[in-house]
Amino acid sequence: MFERIWEFEPDGRPLSPGLMRALTHAGNYVSGAFDGDLMVGASVGFFGRDSTLHSNTTGATAGRGIGFELKLHQRLWALERGISRITWTYDPLVRRNAHFNLAKLGARPTEYLPDFYGVMPDAINQGDESDRVLAVWPLTDPRVEAAVRRVPYLPAVPEDAVVGLGDDGERPVEGRTDGRVVLVAVPEDIERLRGADAGAAKAWRHAVRDVLGGLMAEGATVTGFHRRTYYVMERNT
Repeated sequence: MFERIWEFEPDGRPLSPGLMRALTHAGNYVSGAFDGDLMVGASVGFFGRDSTLHSNTTGATAGRGIGFELKLHQRLWALERGISRITWTYDPLVRRNAHFNLAKLGARPTEYLPDFYGVMPDAINQGDESDRVLAVWPLTDPRVEAAVRRVPYLPAVPEDAVVGLGDDGERPVEGRTDGRVVLVAVPEDIERLRGADAGAAKAWRHAVRDVLGGLMAEGATVTGFHRRTYYVMERNT
Protein backbone atom coordinates (compact mmCIF):
# COMPACT_ATOMS: atom_id res chain seq x y z
CA MET A 1 0.00 0.00 0.00
CA PHE A 2 2.67 2.50 1.04
CA GLU A 3 4.94 1.58 -1.86
CA ARG A 4 2.11 2.22 -4.33
CA ILE A 5 1.52 5.70 -2.89
CA TRP A 6 5.10 6.95 -2.42
CA GLU A 7 6.98 4.84 -4.99
CA PHE A 8 9.95 4.20 -2.72
CA GLU A 9 13.32 3.14 -4.05
CA PRO A 10 14.10 -0.52 -3.24
CA ASP A 11 16.35 0.46 -0.31
CA GLY A 12 14.18 3.37 0.84
CA ARG A 13 11.18 1.56 2.33
CA PRO A 14 10.59 3.27 5.72
CA LEU A 15 8.47 0.48 7.25
CA SER A 16 8.99 -3.23 6.82
CA PRO A 17 6.33 -5.84 7.62
CA GLY A 18 8.61 -7.08 10.41
CA LEU A 19 8.82 -3.65 12.02
CA MET A 20 5.04 -3.21 11.86
CA ARG A 21 4.59 -6.64 13.43
CA ALA A 22 6.96 -5.65 16.25
CA LEU A 23 5.12 -2.36 16.78
CA THR A 24 1.77 -4.08 17.15
CA HIS A 25 3.20 -6.71 19.50
CA ALA A 26 4.51 -3.90 21.71
CA GLY A 27 1.01 -2.35 21.82
CA ASN A 28 1.37 0.37 19.20
CA TYR A 29 -1.09 1.30 16.44
CA VAL A 30 -1.18 -0.39 13.02
CA SER A 31 -4.42 -0.46 11.02
CA GLY A 32 -5.64 -1.11 7.51
CA ALA A 33 -8.77 -0.06 5.62
CA PHE A 34 -10.24 -2.54 3.13
CA ASP A 35 -12.66 -2.54 0.22
CA GLY A 36 -13.54 -6.21 0.24
CA ASP A 37 -10.18 -7.99 0.14
CA LEU A 38 -8.33 -4.96 -1.29
CA MET A 39 -6.38 -2.76 1.12
CA VAL A 40 -7.16 0.87 0.30
CA GLY A 41 -5.56 2.62 3.27
CA ALA A 42 -3.21 2.02 6.20
CA SER A 43 -1.82 3.85 9.21
CA VAL A 44 1.05 3.23 11.64
CA GLY A 45 1.67 5.05 14.92
CA PHE A 46 3.68 4.67 18.09
CA PHE A 47 3.50 6.00 21.63
CA GLY A 48 5.29 9.25 22.47
CA ARG A 49 5.67 11.45 25.52
CA ASP A 50 2.92 12.94 27.66
CA SER A 51 0.03 10.62 26.74
CA THR A 52 0.56 11.07 22.99
CA LEU A 53 0.22 8.76 20.02
CA HIS A 54 2.49 9.82 17.16
CA SER A 55 0.99 8.89 13.78
CA ASN A 56 4.12 8.12 11.77
CA THR A 57 2.72 7.05 8.39
CA THR A 58 -0.80 7.20 6.95
CA GLY A 59 -1.71 6.63 3.33
CA ALA A 60 -4.95 6.00 1.45
CA THR A 61 -6.45 5.85 -2.01
CA ALA A 62 -7.26 9.46 -2.88
CA GLY A 63 -10.74 10.92 -3.21
CA ARG A 64 -12.77 8.31 -1.31
CA GLY A 65 -12.76 9.65 2.26
CA ILE A 66 -10.62 6.75 3.46
CA GLY A 67 -8.03 8.97 5.11
CA PHE A 68 -10.74 10.60 7.22
CA GLU A 69 -12.14 7.22 8.26
CA LEU A 70 -8.65 6.07 9.25
CA LYS A 71 -8.26 9.13 11.45
CA LEU A 72 -11.64 8.49 13.10
CA HIS A 73 -10.55 4.93 13.85
CA GLN A 74 -7.20 6.13 15.15
CA ARG A 75 -8.92 8.64 17.45
CA LEU A 76 -11.28 6.04 18.93
CA TRP A 77 -8.41 3.58 19.41
CA ALA A 78 -6.44 6.25 21.27
CA LEU A 79 -9.34 7.38 23.46
CA GLU A 80 -10.03 3.78 24.50
CA ARG A 81 -6.46 3.65 25.81
CA GLY A 82 -6.57 6.94 27.70
CA ILE A 83 -4.55 8.85 25.10
CA SER A 84 -5.46 12.53 24.94
CA ARG A 85 -3.78 13.67 21.74
CA ILE A 86 -2.30 12.47 18.46
CA THR A 87 0.55 14.15 16.63
CA TRP A 88 1.99 13.82 13.15
CA THR A 89 4.16 15.72 10.70
CA TYR A 90 3.20 16.86 7.20
CA ASP A 91 4.63 18.96 4.40
CA PRO A 92 3.29 22.52 4.87
CA LEU A 93 3.42 23.14 1.11
CA VAL A 94 0.78 20.53 0.24
CA ARG A 95 -2.54 22.42 0.17
CA ARG A 96 -4.84 19.42 0.34
CA ASN A 97 -3.02 18.10 3.42
CA ALA A 98 -3.15 21.47 5.15
CA HIS A 99 -6.90 21.69 4.48
CA PHE A 100 -7.45 18.11 5.62
CA ASN A 101 -5.44 18.47 8.82
CA LEU A 102 -6.61 21.93 9.91
CA ALA A 103 -10.14 22.25 8.51
CA LYS A 104 -11.45 18.68 8.31
CA LEU A 105 -9.76 17.34 11.46
CA GLY A 106 -9.32 20.48 13.57
CA ALA A 107 -5.61 19.83 14.21
CA ARG A 108 -3.12 22.65 14.72
CA PRO A 109 0.51 23.10 13.64
CA THR A 110 2.68 23.82 16.68
CA GLU A 111 6.26 23.62 15.39
CA TYR A 112 8.07 24.24 12.09
CA LEU A 113 10.77 21.62 11.40
CA PRO A 114 13.20 22.56 8.57
CA ASP A 115 14.48 19.62 6.48
CA PHE A 116 13.24 17.30 9.22
CA TYR A 117 13.83 13.95 7.49
CA GLY A 118 16.80 14.94 5.34
CA VAL A 119 16.91 13.46 1.83
CA MET A 120 13.80 11.36 1.16
CA PRO A 121 14.11 8.61 -1.48
CA ASP A 122 10.47 8.43 -2.60
CA ALA A 123 9.09 9.74 -5.90
CA ILE A 124 6.80 12.35 -4.30
CA ASN A 125 9.44 14.17 -2.21
CA GLN A 126 12.50 13.55 -4.37
CA GLY A 127 14.58 16.62 -5.09
CA ASP A 128 13.06 18.76 -2.34
CA GLU A 129 14.02 19.58 1.22
CA SER A 130 11.86 17.76 3.75
CA ASP A 131 10.46 20.67 5.78
CA ARG A 132 7.57 19.57 8.00
CA VAL A 133 5.24 21.05 10.58
CA LEU A 134 4.20 19.14 13.67
CA ALA A 135 0.41 18.90 13.86
CA VAL A 136 -1.26 18.33 17.24
CA TRP A 137 -4.76 16.83 17.47
CA PRO A 138 -6.29 17.27 20.95
CA LEU A 139 -8.86 14.51 20.80
CA THR A 140 -11.55 15.92 23.10
CA ASP A 141 -11.24 19.58 22.14
CA PRO A 142 -14.64 21.00 21.07
CA ARG A 143 -13.18 22.02 17.71
CA VAL A 144 -12.02 18.43 17.09
CA GLU A 145 -15.28 16.90 18.31
CA ALA A 146 -17.16 19.09 15.83
CA ALA A 147 -14.74 18.21 13.03
CA VAL A 148 -15.14 14.45 13.50
CA ARG A 149 -18.91 15.01 13.17
CA ARG A 150 -18.02 16.42 9.74
CA VAL A 151 -18.36 20.08 10.69
CA PRO A 152 -15.13 21.55 9.28
CA TYR A 153 -13.31 24.28 11.17
CA LEU A 154 -13.23 27.44 9.04
CA PRO A 155 -11.51 30.36 10.80
CA ALA A 156 -12.89 33.87 10.71
CA VAL A 157 -10.47 36.22 8.96
CA PRO A 158 -10.70 39.90 9.96
CA GLU A 159 -10.80 42.62 7.32
CA ASP A 160 -7.48 44.04 8.49
CA ALA A 161 -5.59 40.76 7.94
CA VAL A 162 -2.44 41.24 5.86
CA VAL A 163 -0.97 38.87 3.26
CA GLY A 164 2.49 37.85 4.35
CA LEU A 165 2.97 35.52 1.39
CA GLY A 166 0.87 35.53 -1.76
CA ASP A 167 0.66 33.38 -4.90
CA ASP A 168 1.03 34.84 -8.40
CA GLY A 169 0.16 31.54 -10.03
CA GLU A 170 3.61 29.94 -9.95
CA ARG A 171 5.96 31.76 -7.58
CA PRO A 172 5.55 33.18 -4.08
CA VAL A 173 5.07 36.90 -3.56
CA GLU A 174 6.31 38.31 -0.27
CA GLY A 175 4.04 40.84 1.40
CA ARG A 176 3.56 42.30 4.87
CA THR A 177 3.91 40.46 8.15
CA ASP A 178 3.25 43.38 10.51
CA GLY A 179 -0.47 42.74 11.07
CA ARG A 180 -2.14 41.07 14.01
CA VAL A 181 -3.44 38.41 11.58
CA VAL A 182 -1.20 37.32 8.70
CA LEU A 183 -2.17 35.08 5.76
CA VAL A 184 0.50 32.78 4.32
CA ALA A 185 -0.22 31.14 0.95
CA VAL A 186 1.11 27.83 -0.29
CA PRO A 187 1.29 26.73 -3.97
CA GLU A 188 -1.68 25.16 -5.69
CA ASP A 189 0.14 21.89 -6.44
CA ILE A 190 3.70 21.61 -5.12
CA GLU A 191 4.04 18.01 -6.32
CA ARG A 192 3.35 19.01 -9.94
CA LEU A 193 5.55 22.08 -9.57
CA ARG A 194 8.55 20.02 -8.44
CA GLY A 195 8.54 18.26 -11.80
CA ALA A 196 7.58 21.25 -13.96
CA ASP A 197 9.71 24.01 -12.41
CA ALA A 198 12.19 22.95 -9.74
CA GLY A 199 13.31 26.55 -9.25
CA ALA A 200 9.78 27.72 -8.44
CA ALA A 201 9.28 24.78 -6.07
CA LYS A 202 12.50 25.68 -4.26
CA ALA A 203 11.43 29.34 -4.06
CA TRP A 204 8.16 28.26 -2.42
CA ARG A 205 9.99 26.00 0.03
CA HIS A 206 12.27 28.78 1.24
CA ALA A 207 9.58 31.47 1.26
CA VAL A 208 7.18 29.38 3.36
CA ARG A 209 10.05 28.41 5.67
CA ASP A 210 10.95 32.08 6.14
CA VAL A 211 7.43 33.46 6.58
CA LEU A 212 5.39 30.63 8.15
CA GLY A 213 8.35 29.18 10.03
CA GLY A 214 9.56 32.62 11.03
CA LEU A 215 6.19 33.70 12.43
CA MET A 216 5.82 30.44 14.35
CA ALA A 217 9.31 30.90 15.80
CA GLU A 218 8.25 34.37 16.96
CA GLY A 219 5.30 32.84 18.83
CA ALA A 220 2.48 33.39 16.32
CA THR A 221 -0.28 30.76 16.34
CA VAL A 222 -1.67 29.01 13.27
CA THR A 223 -5.43 29.27 13.80
CA GLY A 224 -6.66 27.64 10.59
CA PHE A 225 -6.48 27.28 6.82
CA HIS A 226 -8.44 29.81 4.73
CA ARG A 227 -10.02 29.18 1.30
CA ARG A 228 -7.84 26.08 0.79
CA THR A 229 -4.96 28.48 0.11
CA TYR A 230 -3.75 30.42 3.17
CA TYR A 231 -2.52 29.57 6.64
CA VAL A 232 -4.08 32.00 9.10
CA MET A 233 -1.48 33.25 11.57
CA GLU A 234 -2.40 35.22 14.68
CA ARG A 235 0.12 37.08 16.78
CA ASN A 236 -0.20 36.50 20.50
CA THR A 237 0.81 40.04 21.48
